[in-house]
Amino acid sequence: MVRRERAALAGVVFAVLFAQVLLYPGAADLVAAFGAEDPDTGSRWFLAAEFAAFVAFAGVWGVASDRAGRRVPFIAAGALGGSLGYAALAVLDVDFGTVLVLRAAQGAATIGAFSLAMTMLMDLSDDHGKDMGAAGIAIGSGTALGAPVGGRLTELDPKLPLVVGCLALAVAGVAALRVPDRAPGGHGESLRAGLQVLRNRPTLSVPFAFGFIDRFTAGFFALVGSLYFRQAFGLDAGAVGLTLALFFAPFALLQYPFGRLSDRIGRTVPIAAGSATYGLVVVGIGLAPHVRLAQGGMVVVGVLGALMSPATMALVTDLAGEDERGVSMGGFNVAGSLGFLTGIVGGGWVAEQYDFTTAFVLAGGAELLLAALALPALLRLDEA
Repeated sequence: MVRRERAALAGVVFAVLFAQVLLYPGAADLVAAFGAEDPDTGSRWFLAAEFAAFVAFAGVWGVASDRAGRRVPFIAAGALGGSLGYAALAVLDVDFGTVLVLRAAQGAATIGAFSLAMTMLMDLSDDHGKDMGAAGIAIGSGTALGAPVGGRLTELDPKLPLVVGCLALAVAGVAALRVPDRAPGGHGESLRAGLQVLRNRPTLSVPFAFGFIDRFTAGFFALVGSLYFRQAFGLDAGAVGLTLALFFAPFALLQYPFGRLSDRIGRTVPIAAGSATYGLVVVGIGLAPHVRLAQGGMVVVGVLGALMSPATMALVTDLAGEDERGVSMGGFNVAGSLGFLTGIVGGGWVAEQYDFTTAFVLAGGAELLLAALALPALLRLDEA
């Protein structure tokens, strides 16, 4: 029973990420179809609008679920609301400013399904690494399939990924209603009190920091990486999607075994080992003289990401109170979304103002610096 529930919840996480990443390889083509004057800049703001909504609403969904003592209705509402958002973007003929508003509304709904499906995985068992490994496989496989499929769909019609994303979220929303609700009993905390989880449990700042670092690079590759492979090596949207999949495929396939490994050896070693080398490989991709070397670097980054990700998410589960899991995972996703947003907007701005080499060096350097600052707190947590 637990195995079936784990697979169903992972399916919701998969659908959210698959729908999301479908748009990445052809983001510039999509915003051009929406009438954006500068497709590269427009694609940056189109991606950023969704993640700004993630940041604003992840904690709100978590508090609402914790207070109600329910997860399933919120997951279904978030998935179906996100599906409607994708549908509106696909069929409405509006100006680009309105497109960004619709994109933010879609993100506000979608983050509820994503964050609370992960929270329900936290509720399943005491094998937190295994449960978060399942979430990690869903995240990785959704992104791994979304990138190449989205690239091919874009070649047929730039708006076709929106249609497929709409259908994926609709199926996930209906399927979520069949999952038994294992949420602990609700509580009477206000929204304001619930959102103060970090002040009440400052140790959560450690996985939040590493979540920011992890998704900072993902955001950077989602936009800057796509533009880099298109402009520096002349790849089309389909080839860019396949190149992004070189990162996401090992990231997906290795999440579950690395999550189980963290249950055995603890969270510190996987997080520390991955973070110590991640930034160096990012720099290497930006300095690679040939596309094959850059693509090889993408594989290595995927392996390192798979090593860190489930251990980081499981650490949230280890530290969160039973009646604070929704808001704690919401906080983790806020940190991750801020990282993704920083990677998109900051990385895109540097690449636009300077060049791709500078952007990759700064992104990799920032990754190393943030990891170095957060690592001592992780080691102290392990000693405690």
